[in-house]
Amino acid sequence: MPTIESRSKRSKTLPPGAGSSMRGDTREALNMRIRPEVRMLIDQAAVLAGKNRTDFVLEAARSAAQNTLLEQTVLSLGTKSYAAFVALLDAPPAPNKQLRKTMQTKPVWG
Repeated sequence: MPTIESRSKRSKTLPPGAGSSMRGDTREALNMRIRPEVRMLIDQAAVLAGKNRTDFVLEAARSAAQNTLLEQTVLSLGTKSYAAFVALLDAPPAPNKQLRKTMQTKPVWG
Protein backbone atom coordinates (compact mmCIF):
# COMPACT_ATOMS: atom_id res chain seq x y z
CA MET A 1 0.00 0.00 0.00
CA PRO A 2 1.47 3.39 -0.98
CA THR A 3 2.27 5.86 1.76
CA ILE A 4 3.00 9.55 1.48
CA GLU A 5 5.12 11.30 4.03
CA SER A 6 7.05 14.50 4.42
CA ARG A 7 10.87 14.50 4.43
CA SER A 8 10.92 17.67 6.48
CA LYS A 9 11.68 17.39 10.19
CA ARG A 10 10.11 20.79 10.80
CA SER A 11 6.86 21.25 12.67
CA LYS A 12 3.83 20.13 10.69
CA THR A 13 1.40 22.40 12.52
CA LEU A 14 -0.10 25.39 10.78
CA PRO A 15 -0.27 28.82 12.40
CA PRO A 16 -3.60 29.78 13.96
CA GLY A 17 -6.15 30.58 11.28
CA ALA A 18 -4.10 29.04 8.46
CA GLY A 19 -6.30 27.13 6.10
CA SER A 20 -9.46 28.48 7.68
CA SER A 21 -10.50 30.17 4.44
CA MET A 22 -9.26 27.49 2.05
CA ARG A 23 -12.84 26.71 1.10
CA GLY A 24 -15.33 29.11 -0.37
CA ASP A 25 -14.81 32.66 -1.52
CA THR A 26 -13.64 34.07 1.81
CA ARG A 27 -10.49 36.15 1.47
CA GLU A 28 -8.06 37.38 4.10
CA ALA A 29 -5.50 40.15 3.94
CA LEU A 30 -1.80 39.43 3.56
CA ASN A 31 0.31 42.50 4.25
CA MET A 32 4.02 42.78 3.55
CA ARG A 33 6.78 45.35 3.26
CA ILE A 34 8.48 45.54 -0.12
CA ARG A 35 11.28 47.63 -1.62
CA PRO A 36 10.12 50.00 -4.38
CA GLU A 37 12.36 48.37 -7.02
CA VAL A 38 10.89 44.94 -6.24
CA ARG A 39 7.37 46.34 -6.46
CA MET A 40 8.18 47.88 -9.86
CA LEU A 41 9.59 44.55 -11.04
CA ILE A 42 6.44 42.73 -9.94
CA ASP A 43 4.24 45.36 -11.57
CA GLN A 44 6.10 45.07 -14.88
CA ALA A 45 5.82 41.28 -14.86
CA ALA A 46 2.14 41.43 -13.90
CA VAL A 47 1.38 43.75 -16.83
CA LEU A 48 3.18 41.42 -19.23
CA ALA A 49 1.21 38.49 -17.81
CA GLY A 50 -2.06 40.42 -18.18
CA LYS A 51 -2.78 40.32 -14.46
CA ASN A 52 -3.10 42.78 -11.65
CA ARG A 53 -0.42 42.86 -8.95
CA THR A 54 -2.49 40.92 -6.40
CA ASP A 55 -3.36 38.08 -8.76
CA PHE A 56 0.23 37.90 -10.03
CA VAL A 57 1.74 37.76 -6.54
CA LEU A 58 -0.85 35.28 -5.26
CA GLU A 59 -0.32 32.95 -8.22
CA ALA A 60 3.47 33.09 -7.80
CA ALA A 61 3.25 32.51 -4.04
CA ARG A 62 0.76 29.65 -4.46
CA SER A 63 2.97 28.01 -7.08
CA ALA A 64 6.07 28.36 -4.88
CA ALA A 65 4.21 26.94 -1.88
CA GLN A 66 2.94 23.95 -3.88
CA ASN A 67 6.42 23.26 -5.27
CA THR A 68 7.97 23.47 -1.80
CA LEU A 69 5.44 20.99 -0.42
CA LEU A 70 5.86 18.63 -3.38
CA GLU A 71 9.64 18.70 -3.02
CA GLN A 72 9.24 17.55 0.59
CA THR A 73 6.90 14.65 -0.21
CA VAL A 74 8.07 11.05 -0.45
CA LEU A 75 5.95 8.34 -2.05
CA SER A 76 6.82 4.89 -0.72
CA LEU A 77 5.71 1.80 -2.63
CA GLY A 78 6.10 -1.88 -1.94
CA THR A 79 8.12 -3.99 -4.36
CA LYS A 80 5.12 -5.18 -6.39
CA SER A 81 3.53 -1.73 -6.56
CA TYR A 82 6.83 -0.15 -7.58
CA ALA A 83 7.35 -2.71 -10.35
CA ALA A 84 3.82 -2.07 -11.65
CA PHE A 85 4.41 1.69 -11.52
CA VAL A 86 7.69 1.45 -13.46
CA ALA A 87 6.06 -0.86 -16.02
CA LEU A 88 3.35 1.73 -16.62
CA LEU A 89 5.95 4.47 -17.04
CA ASP A 90 8.01 2.36 -19.45
CA ALA A 91 5.05 1.18 -21.55
CA PRO A 92 4.48 3.13 -24.76
CA PRO A 93 1.22 5.07 -24.83
CA ALA A 94 -1.66 3.45 -26.67
CA PRO A 95 -2.30 5.21 -29.99
CA ASN A 96 -5.14 7.68 -29.75
CA LYS A 97 -6.57 10.64 -31.64
CA GLN A 98 -4.77 13.32 -29.59
CA LEU A 99 -1.42 11.51 -29.79
CA ARG A 100 -1.72 11.19 -33.58
CA LYS A 101 -2.61 14.88 -33.86
CA THR A 102 0.37 15.86 -31.70
CA MET A 103 2.77 13.73 -33.73
CA GLN A 104 1.50 15.26 -37.00
CA THR A 105 1.66 18.86 -35.80
CA LYS A 106 4.69 20.82 -36.96
CA PRO A 107 6.60 22.25 -33.97
CA VAL A 108 6.55 26.03 -33.58
CA TRP A 109 10.35 26.17 -33.36
CA GLY A 110 11.03 24.70 -36.76
